[in-house]
Amino acid sequence: MTRMTTASTWAVAAPPTPAKARRILGIALLFALLVTVFGGLFSATPAHAAECTPDPGTACVQGIIKQASGDPAVGVEVSLTGGGEDQTTETGDDGRWVFTVEEAGTYTVTVDESSLPEGSYFRNVDSRDVKVELGRSTSALFPLTDDPDAAAQSGGDGAEAGTGGSSASSFSWPRFWQQFVSGIRMGLLIALASLGLSLIFGTTGLSNFAHGEMVSLGGLLAAVFMGLTGNLLIAAVLAVVAMAVFGWVQDKALWKPLRKKRLSLMQLMIVSIGLSITLQFLFQFIWGSGVVRIDSTTPATVEFFGIVLTVQSLIAMGVSLAAIILVGLGLMYTRMGRATRAISDNPALARASGIDVDRVINIVWIIGGGMAGLAGVFFGLVFNGVTWFTGGQMLLLFFAAVTLGGLGTAFGAFIGSMIIGMMVELTNIWLPGDLKFATALAILILILLIRPQGIFGRKERIG
Repeated sequence: MTRMTTASTWAVAAPPTPAKARRILGIALLFALLVTVFGGLFSATPAHAAECTPDPGTACVQGIIKQASGDPAVGVEVSLTGGGEDQTTETGDDGRWVFTVEEAGTYTVTVDESSLPEGSYFRNVDSRDVKVELGRSTSALFPLTDDPDAAAQSGGDGAEAGTGGSSASSFSWPRFWQQFVSGIRMGLLIALASLGLSLIFGTTGLSNFAHGEMVSLGGLLAAVFMGLTGNLLIAAVLAVVAMAVFGWVQDKALWKPLRKKRLSLMQLMIVSIGLSITLQFLFQFIWGSGVVRIDSTTPATVEFFGIVLTVQSLIAMGVSLAAIILVGLGLMYTRMGRATRAISDNPALARASGIDVDRVINIVWIIGGGMAGLAGVFFGLVFNGVTWFTGGQMLLLFFAAVTLGGLGTAFGAFIGSMIIGMMVELTNIWLPGDLKFATALAILILILLIRPQGIFGRKERIG
C-alpha cells in the first residue's frame, strides 16, 4: 500500500540534552518576566469598575445587555428590589451590570425602558424575578430587538420572564439586512485572523492553537499603546508592528528549533496548546479578567438604508478587506508569494530548488503575527473591548473557517471565514445568545461530510 501526498515526513528526534533544555526554559522565563514587568507598568484599566465575586456571605446578580446588532447597550438603567434591597445601576461600556446582595431570596430586576438606546426595544419583558443563593452568581437576561412590531408588551401586562411577546424566532427584513451586514463584518474580521493561521499551516503543517492568544495580545497591546500615546491610529500601528515582531521572535526562538529537531506535528500542536494556556494566564495576571477598552469614547454611528454601524466598524471592514486583498495579491504575483506556495505544495522539493525554506517560513510568521494583531485591534474596537479570552473564544471559528475553505489555502480561508461569519450573525435572528456559534460549527460538519477536503482543498489519495 502506498500513500500519495505532498506533505513532508517528520521524524521524532531524541529528547534535548539538559543544557539545551535549561537554555529553552531560561528563554521562556525571560520572556515571561519581560511581559510581566512591562505589562504591569502599562496595564490598562478594565472597562467596568463594577465587580462582584460571590463568597459564602454574598451573591451576585448580573447580566449583559446588548443591542440587536450585537453592540453593547451603554448607560441603560437597571434596578434591583426585594429582600430589603433597593439598588440602581447603569450598564458599563461593555453593556455589563452587576449587583451584590447579602441575603438569599427572590429579587426583581427591572430595566428602565426609557434609558434604552434609540431604536432598541424589549424582545420579551422589562423585568425578571431571579432566585438568589449565597456564594453563587445569578444572571438575568433582557434581549433587545430593533423591530418595534416584534417587541413584546412589557411592564404592567403581568408577563412573566420568557413568556409573551415575540420569541427569538421573530423575523423582519430590516433586521435581516442589519444582521447580513454584521455577518460581512464578522466574516472579514475572522478572515483577517484565519488567513495568517492558514498560511502558517500551509507552510509548516502546524495547527497553532496559540493563534487566538495572538489576536488577544494585539488588542491588549493596542489598549496599552493608546494609554501611552492617546492616538488611536498610532496605537493600532504600534500594536500591529509589535505583533509582527512577536511572530518573528516566536518562530526564531521556539518553532524553528523544534523543526530542526524534527518533532512530529502532534508534538508541535501540543506545544502550541501549552503556549496558549501560558499566554492566557499571563494576560489574566497582567490585565486582569475584566474587559479592556482600547478607545474609551462612545463611537459615532452611521445609518444607511436603515442599517446602523459604528464608524469604527466601517473602518475595520475597509482596512480588513484591503489587507486581505494585499496579502492575496502578494501570494499570487510576488517572488515571495510563489515561494510560499511552492513550500505549501512540497517543502522538500522547494528546498531542493534553492528556496530558503526557513526564511520564507519566518516571513510567514511575521505576516501571520501582524494580521492577528490587526484582527485583535479591530475586535477590540468593534465589540467595545477585549479580554484575556477574546481570541480563545474565537479560535474555533478561525479553525472552522480554515477547514471549511480548505486547509492551507489562503483564498479558501477567506471564503470559509465569510461563510462562518454569515452563519454566526444570521442565525442570531432565530437563536439566542452564543448558540449561534454552535450553528456555525454544525454547518461546518455538514459541509465536510459532503466535501471532506473543504471547498477549495485538494483531494489526497490514501491507499
